[in-house]
Amino acid sequence: MTSKILAVDTATENCSVALKVGNDIIARCEIAPREHTTKILPMVDSVLSEAGLTLSQLDALAFGRGPGSFTGVRIGIGIAQGLAFGADLPMVGVSTLAAMAQQAYRRKGAQHVLSTIDARMNEIYVGGYQRLDNGDWTNVVEEAVLPPEMFKPDCGEGEWYVAGTGWQAYPELTSQLQLSVTESGVLYPESEDMLILAHHAFERGEAVDAENASPVYLRDTVAWKKLPGRE
Repeated sequence: MTSKILAVDTATENCSVALKVGNDIIARCEIAPREHTTKILPMVDSVLSEAGLTLSQLDALAFGRGPGSFTGVRIGIGIAQGLAFGADLPMVGVSTLAAMAQQAYRRKGAQHVLSTIDARMNEIYVGGYQRLDNGDWTNVVEEAVLPPEMFKPDCGEGEWYVAGTGWQAYPELTSQLQLSVTESGVLYPESEDMLILAHHAFERGEAVDAENASPVYLRDTVAWKKLPGRE
């Protein structure tokens, strides 16, 4: 892997930045709810300084495209677009759910992963992934947002690892799957793992200009109780 790619992610409670140059990865990561806007740029400066590089020397900028918190996803893509515009870099969006699958592989050697994120409002973001021989991942359970009781994927056989906060928020999930699962210990996505996915996407020609980078919320509308007299 020779591409020089910077990845940033603020889609969940975790705030992270990572830079890959050749076989070297420099990463910063901190659980910092509501502090992403003050943490992320110093992290970017730190990894670039350690590598002795400037933004303009990179090949692409990757970002956590979601799903996750609406505010977190917007912060991440906004900061990533600002950096990419300034340095004239193409952008690559990476699924936060898929990034957790890669993290489960990095930590546990997982080849099949079911990722969930607590989406609040009694819903979860879900996705299932299988690792390919080239180190990339294929989506075998479509990414979606749904009530926990409706998550009953047809995963087939094999050893499946689980990752993300959804399993913690809804412990009953594992009992309804009808397959044996193993805990990965992964709760949040990290930019370090987005680099792998971003590299494959970049090699496939999936990078876009900064103005065309877009988030993936999965939940496009937020339901709330209307006040009397309001439409």
